[in-house]
Amino acid sequence: MDLEAFRWLLTEAGHALLARAVEEYDGHAGDPVAAAASLRGPGVEPAHAAAALTQASLRVRAVAKLGVDASRMYFTPDGLEQATRSRVAGHRAARLAAARPGSVLDVGCGIGGDLVELARAGLTVAGIDQDEVRVEVARANLAALGLGGAVRLASATEVDVSPFGAVFADPARRTARGRVFDVDSWSPPWSFVLDLLARRSPAACVKVAPGIPHALLPDGVEAEWVSDDGEVKEAALWSAPLATVPRRATVIRGGGLATLSTEDESTTVVRPVGRFLYEPDGAVIRAGLVGAVAAGADGGLLDEHIAYVTSDGAFRSPFARGFEVVEQLPYREKALRAALRERGIGPLTIKKRGVDVAPEALRRRLALTGDVAATIVLTRVAGRGTALLVRPLPVTPRASRSPEESRPPR
Repeated sequence: MDLEAFRWLLTEAGHALLARAVEEYDGHAGDPVAAAASLRGPGVEPAHAAAALTQASLRVRAVAKLGVDASRMYFTPDGLEQATRSRVAGHRAARLAAARPGSVLDVGCGIGGDLVELARAGLTVAGIDQDEVRVEVARANLAALGLGGAVRLASATEVDVSPFGAVFADPARRTARGRVFDVDSWSPPWSFVLDLLARRSPAACVKVAPGIPHALLPDGVEAEWVSDDGEVKEAALWSAPLATVPRRATVIRGGGLATLSTEDESTTVVRPVGRFLYEPDGAVIRAGLVGAVAAGADGGLLDEHIAYVTSDGAFRSPFARGFEVVEQLPYREKALRAALRERGIGPLTIKKRGVDVAPEALRRRLALTGDVAATIVLTRVAGRGTALLVRPLPVTPRASRSPEESRPPR
């Protein structure tokens, strides 16, 4: 994005053109070519029109992540892609605020999405970024939402963090060539993250990819995996002053929040298939807390290496999706096809774990034509391939907050 064109958008004339761009984009059903043709005219600079239309289209895309705030915020394409969903950032900000650090420095603040939630949590915020456009966008977003905070151009590795009560970092894990998996190639690099997490002061929280190996987690740090509506969005590493347990899984769903930790762990057993099957939330699996779900369901695992829980009793939980086991079907494909056709099954949901099966390819090969919709689970039971015909239980409507769960971890 052109910096001068963006700065012009923040003027009174720029606001007027952006409002027109939003109307044209909406009026032409998101067709950028038609919207651009309507927007351009005498007195409209092409660079200004392009900047306004870019913002109009990005605001539409941002609604899924940022809700109603999106209509007032500013974005860059990569900044929006990297931004945290507002509910996840809000949870993290609330937890930081509960520690009462007073002030928080966001190193690598991007477009300011996390700064917004930190400021709303009542913290004094400052942000730095190495990209001048992102710095301008972050400033504009704080101003657009009526929030205080300072943002300036700087490198994380060159800033003195000691005056702040806490530091938040979200290392960039993408380059022009795509996603970066080597932690030493992050910006700032893993060495910076380790140094930040090793400090007693200021306290630190670092957002990392949810696939981070447990072996990389430093001693004394809490790793919290967070899912939003069933999709694992991040892992947050909390330094010792903020850590309460080694590992935690937090589930956000339908406006509520619930959390499991290593304090809820229990010894798990492998047992035969019971009347019910449970698929733990991805955050629970990443955190290695499947045993806590098994304990809550008064059940066990189908296989010691697979994250499916089974029990003889119904169990509703925000931490797992439940299924009633209707019957066990043949696992071999030819016999499975015959069994499904015999039951008049057509639309088929295939869930699998621990077996080498491509659901889409299998669905095509089964070539079912019946009218009955069904769900099957392909997995291993005590090491053997197994097919289970299951019926989904009603979804827990929201992640409930018990008195203990509603308090931010300390």
